[in-house]
Amino acid sequence: MKRTTTVNGLQELSLEQLEAKLAETREEEFRLRFRSATETIDNPMGFRALRRDIARILTVLRQRRGQA
Repeated sequence: MKRTTTVNGLQELSLEQLEAKLAETREEEFRLRFRSATETIDNPMGFRALRRDIARILTVLRQRRGQA
């Protein structure tokens, strides 16, 4: 499972990199959700970590867009 993302690390990324990371994290969440419906998964807490990573990315994106 992927490690959680820190806000400080996200603030160093550009808008394009943040949007790409958001798309990648949402895709990973979709794959995990799909896999959990068809088979048992090793770490069900991965859902929580992915949702929190998405929220962190969205928070940094909103802050950046608010500044512009």
